[in-house]
Amino acid sequence: MSNRTIPKIALVGNPNSGKSSLFNHLTGLNQKIGNFPGVTVDKKTGICHLDATHKAEIIDLPGTYSIYPNSTDEKIVFDILGNKNNPLHPDIVVVIVDASNFKRNLLLFTQLYDLHIPTVLVLNMMDIVEKTGLSIDEKKLSQELGVPVIPMKARRGKGVDVLKKTLLNDMDYHFSPIFEARSHAPEAIDAVKEMFSINEDYVAYQMLQQHRINQSLTKNEKNLLTDLVEKHNFSRDDLRRKETLDRYAAINDFIDGSVKENFTTLPKHWTQRLDRIFTHKIFGYVIFFLILFLIFQSIFAWAEVPMDLIDLTFSELATWLSETLPPGVLTRLLTEGIVPGIGGIVIFIPQIAILFAFIAILEETGYMSRVVFLMDKIMRKFGLNGKSVVPLISGVACAIPAIMATRTIENWKERLITIFVTPLMSCSARLPIYTILIALIVPDRSLFWFINLQGVALMGLYLLGFLAAIISAWFMKLILKSKERSFLVMELPTYKMPRWKNVGITMFEKSKTFVFEAGKIIFAISIVLWVFASYGPGDRMDKAEEVILAETQNQQLTEQELHNKIESYKLENSYAGIFGKTIEPAIKPLGYDWKIGIALITSFAAREVFVGTMATIYSIGETDDEMTIKSRMRREINPDTGGPRYTLATGSSLLIFYAFAMQCMSTLAIVYRETKGWKWPVLQLLYMSGLAYLCAFITYNIFS
Repeated sequence: MSNRTIPKIALVGNPNSGKSSLFNHLTGLNQKIGNFPGVTVDKKTGICHLDATHKAEIIDLPGTYSIYPNSTDEKIVFDILGNKNNPLHPDIVVVIVDASNFKRNLLLFTQLYDLHIPTVLVLNMMDIVEKTGLSIDEKKLSQELGVPVIPMKARRGKGVDVLKKTLLNDMDYHFSPIFEARSHAPEAIDAVKEMFSINEDYVAYQMLQQHRINQSLTKNEKNLLTDLVEKHNFSRDDLRRKETLDRYAAINDFIDGSVKENFTTLPKHWTQRLDRIFTHKIFGYVIFFLILFLIFQSIFAWAEVPMDLIDLTFSELATWLSETLPPGVLTRLLTEGIVPGIGGIVIFIPQIAILFAFIAILEETGYMSRVVFLMDKIMRKFGLNGKSVVPLISGVACAIPAIMATRTIENWKERLITIFVTPLMSCSARLPIYTILIALIVPDRSLFWFINLQGVALMGLYLLGFLAAIISAWFMKLILKSKERSFLVMELPTYKMPRWKNVGITMFEKSKTFVFEAGKIIFAISIVLWVFASYGPGDRMDKAEEVILAETQNQQLTEQELHNKIESYKLENSYAGIFGKTIEPAIKPLGYDWKIGIALITSFAAREVFVGTMATIYSIGETDDEMTIKSRMRREINPDTGGPRYTLATGSSLLIFYAFAMQCMSTLAIVYRETKGWKWPVLQLLYMSGLAYLCAFITYNIFS
């Protein structure tokens, strides 16, 4: 192992090889997620305690089938492993292969091995190997390959301790290249080695193969390599085909005698049998629909009790603080601004946790890949790339990583269409808005003993977002007139029982991210909003009591009614109220008042802020601190009608508006970054805002 204080260990493997499960076992909750330098690709790193005194930094590199990249994600692998000056260059590479697809998975291993980095081969999914009748002699295979070979069941954590011990030991590493790169292009490779002071033939060979897309090279270095390619007649495509054939020939030699197939004892292929059902052209969609139905029913049914408990806890906290702390501006800021604002987001932790738990289970079991396969058949009819399914499904969680995921789409026009329509998918940030508005306008009763109306309404909004996305994609296909088409190429993993530890980590991490990322915005906006809602220009606020007493001198009002009128007058004449009144004429056709208008503007920072804003606005001057935000919104009166503000018409209009409106300014920022200009983000904002306004207007008038 390296003499570094904390050595770097890179995890590399094919997609669906179990790399993420191994990363979770090695690092637990000691994970950090950021971006690789210069690109919008997720970088997952974590600290692993190899024993009581030694630890290592684990780097989870993007999944790839080959060292030759087809996307930005895959290009990261060679950029890091092929450049010793890269700060992320590892001391050891751990290659994880799906042992049940042994031969195909070994191609990547042979390429990485030739980079001349100490390597450990992990044979994952050995439980599946045992069931399929394959027999792998890992000791003999280790002798053939010249690297440690460790059998593992990563989802259950079996073999992880053996891997840690192996990483602690100094490996007896005798390098012998699998592919003799220099024999195919000796002069060109020698020239590169001399030019860049490289010792490894295969690294020099790959620089000739990938110099045009190698981000670590300067423009001048790329030009020099281009000259070398032309001078020495280095035929990249021909040599790549030759390399692949040579590697598979070597793989056949390696596994001869190490891997045996006993076809007489092969059990029934349960994965294939299940796929006949789950990917059926009719039943597959029915099952997927039923699973979605279960998820949205559960979001309401299972989360109701903890949500009510959290809501009541924050209300009682505000009451306790107002009674305990001395009266003053800071106490009012805390009880009327910060506590209600943060409470308005924390209340949705149960629903967010349930949503991501289901998503994690679907991914862990292997079913999510079937969903991608199923939906690909629909996507292609609307001009989308088969790979567009992944960003669209990811958009249910968050549009930002979903839009970043479009970089796997090689065709620029198809990628652009996917980026353009992905924000129409209802993300988790919309969930708080949906649930609180649905609770106000949809009765909490069941059609049958298990079908809750509120769950049906929630599922309908998610399906509406998907419908809007594919219809918008179809129109864009006509406008952009994209003739190129790509097809989805992916491997369907075998079905597995979910690893509950991984599900738990996903729930915890996603909920924590949701709360802290949204919480920072809500905390800041709650303070600013409270200030703007508590103060106004001139002496309007000071004269509030005088004005109201004059207006109501002939009315018989209780002390509470008089207090409410005074506080309402103050709010209307505050800076926030004046701003809300200014934009009210534009939103009144949708059934909204100035208070809702303020929330529409503030929620552009993050959709979750809508609930926090309403919690803050309805808490200003409120004497009954124990009332929950839902109760306050339900009690709100429309002065024009004398009835509830949140009627079926207004609530439905708001739901439709948020289903179609641009999610947040962060989404616009990531679209700008991915498209490298403001043209498409601005068009996207105008299109989605116009669509949201028009549909909300139609909805309000239908239900009025």
